[in-house]
Amino acid sequence: MQRVKQILREIPLLTLGTFLVAAGVYFFKFPNQFSTGGVTGLAVILNAVFPTVSPSTFASLINMAFLVVGFLFLDKNFGVNTIYCSVMFSAMLSGLEWLCPLSGPLTDQKTLELFFAVILPSLGAAILFNMQSSTGGTDILAMILKRFSSMDIGNALLCVDVFIAASTLYFVGIEAGLYSVLGLVLKSVVVDTVIESLNRRKSFLAVTACPKEVCDFITHTLNRSATYWQARGAYSQDEKWVVLTALSRSQAVALRLYLKSADPHAFILVTNSSEIFGKGFMRV
Repeated sequence: MQRVKQILREIPLLTLGTFLVAAGVYFFKFPNQFSTGGVTGLAVILNAVFPTVSPSTFASLINMAFLVVGFLFLDKNFGVNTIYCSVMFSAMLSGLEWLCPLSGPLTDQKTLELFFAVILPSLGAAILFNMQSSTGGTDILAMILKRFSSMDIGNALLCVDVFIAASTLYFVGIEAGLYSVLGLVLKSVVVDTVIESLNRRKSFLAVTACPKEVCDFITHTLNRSATYWQARGAYSQDEKWVVLTALSRSQAVALRLYLKSADPHAFILVTNSSEIFGKGFMRV
């Protein structure tokens, strides 16, 4: 029952991420024959070889095959979310094709369209990856590589997709192939950047003379926990207390302002972190 409630809470974000991918692919990737990797990249190449079959049909067929691979190597939570996103992705492509039929690119500015073909799907893919999901396809292989190796998502995607993008040079054309290679490099950078931004938290370390007041503020006002221990200044030899906690960006600002008034001489160290594991943050 708890799992069902969690899935229902995640559906709006899963749907948003899937729509961003579908919109970027349909409006900018397919019309320009950009093959920046992934299932849609394979679909572009196969459509160039078999023009009577739409890229959406190829994408749906390949997605189903990769879903089987995902079930074999990834956990059930991944499978539930990814099945939903894969089905929604195929349905959205078909729906957009029916609602907004395109006979060619929206503009004659290929570079401009390349940016939208990269940014929209990358933003959507980052939202889905952050929720341990995907629209399926070669993204599943990238997540398998991430799980069983030390590679990050961007490098995993690059390794899986580089052959697909390079194949565009032969099957589609030199211009489309060069745009595709450039697009897949941009894609890996954008995915990593967005994921780090979504997960960004603050690691907060304060050296203070009033640890009880600081910890009370953290636990009762910010609803977070903290760890503190006694320390001694190397220069002054004064006894101090070190308080360590992990906070959201807004909470870090609130704590910094509180310390400014409660202990103006406190030494504060605040660092960005996109990987904080534990209760209230990411699951281990």
